[in-house]
Amino acid sequence: MKENISKEPYKPDGKETRVQIIKFALFSASAGIIETITFTVLDMITPWKYWPCYLIALVLSVLWNFTLNREFTFKSANNVTKAMFQVFLFYVVFTPLSTWWGNALTERADWNSYAVLFLTMATNLISEFLYDRFVVYRDSMNTNSRARKQQERSN
Repeated sequence: MKENISKEPYKPDGKETRVQIIKFALFSASAGIIETITFTVLDMITPWKYWPCYLIALVLSVLWNFTLNREFTFKSANNVTKAMFQVFLFYVVFTPLSTWWGNALTERADWNSYAVLFLTMATNLISEFLYDRFVVYRDSMNTNSRARKQQERSN
């Protein structure tokens, strides 16, 4: 990890960015498991259509993913409320769009619900990583105690 003495925001090098992508993908996979299990249980035990099952499953996975990625992937000490609000703003756009296309594909085009769910999760993975990296944690990467300890060990 490079020491940042200037007032400029920390910018990870290529290697650290690759590590962030891998961590984000792994944490997102665990969130995807939570989302899939929740969706499956709700789909099996309720008479609900696609969209309420999807929305509940999505909220649970977002909370899980946010918590892990803030602490371990981006190592951010920024204000939790501010960061969560910024992630909320991402989902203000993503959720209606993904709910709309998910419902349209499953109810009108008769696509398999799980195929739609997994395609939506892949879209979410890519777009949220970019949003988190370049918007939410842009100025606060490697500022938490975990990052400071790692920096002290490497110096």
